Amino acid sequence: MMKNNDETKVKKRNRVFSVIINVLLYSFLALCVFLLVIAISSKKDSDGAATVFGRQIRLIRSDSMTESEATDVSEFEIKDLPIKTLIFIETVPEKAEEKEDWYAELEVGDVLTFRYVYVSQETITHRITSITEKETGGYIIELQGDNAASGTHAGVQTIDTSETESPNYVIGKVTGSSRLLGLLVYALKTPVGICCIVIVPCVIVIGIELVRIFSVINEEKRKKAKEETAKKQDEIDELKQQLAALKAAVDKSQQTDAEKEEKTDEKEPEPRTETKAETAETVEEVQEPQSEENKEENKEETELAETQKPKGEKTQGEKTDEPETVEEKTEKGEEK
Repeated sequence: MMKNNDETKVKKRNRVFSVIINVLLYSFLALCVFLLVIAISSKKDSDGAATVFGRQIRLIRSDSMTESEATDVSEFEIKDLPIKTLIFIETVPEKAEEKEDWYAELEVGDVLTFRYVYVSQETITHRITSITEKETGGYIIELQGDNAASGTHAGVQTIDTSETESPNYVIGKVTGSSRLLGLLVYALKTPVGICCIVIVPCVIVIGIELVRIFSVINEEKRKKAKEETAKKQDEIDELKQQLAALKAAVDKSQQTDAEKEEKTDEKEPEPRTETKAETAETVEEVQEPQSEENKEENKEETELAETQKPKGEKTQGEKTDEPETVEEKTEKGEEK
């Protein structure tokens, strides 16, 4: 149970980490595309401007709006604008009615981007120092840079909005700025910047995606191997259970046979063994009748032999009372 909880926590943490990486990665890609569009658009425009989502985007090219002790901008929405800062401009509406309302909302401290002629027509971004409505219509707007000591457009610029054919006119109002984006856009205008901001991130993205692909493949392999191992383990466990059941059955059968043998031994009496004396008596009983029969047979044969024998013959061992003849005596003497 504890192991499953740990695995769940690890998976959840990895999922969160993956989501964060994806968000950062795609955000960075979107940023690169955005900067690339700005860089390309600004190169195409002779004035160096690019329009994205209804806002004109420009880069600050002078130090006339950098922070200065002589000018207090703490109360204003737009603070200092150093060189290479990217600014977002809300352009002046084209319709006359909307244009009048737009000018009516301007206040002292707002930063405007405008076209102004000194020796030649230039694009300048300065702060409004004064705005006066004309009785005949339109406004007189006076502008000046925050850094008056910079030497660049140090004087006051005056624009009459009622003069529609004047070379001096307002482009729009600065609504936002970004120093970091400005540096990136400025870098994109150089070959080294394009390599670092576009090519390198693309290579990194490709590498990350390849790593993810291989990770998914390896994860599938590990998952498949784990399933096969679990399947084999289940088969082994099943075989072990079958072997255990078979062994139990054999043991039970052997125990039953042993019990049957014990019961059989208890019912059948043990065979009686004869002693040596009993064996000898049995032998004598068998031999005695045989010896008496033999004696009777021998007796009958003897009697039959005596009956058939001539009277002058004597059996061995018998002595006769008849005197010996002369020839018998002579034979005995010769033998001696």
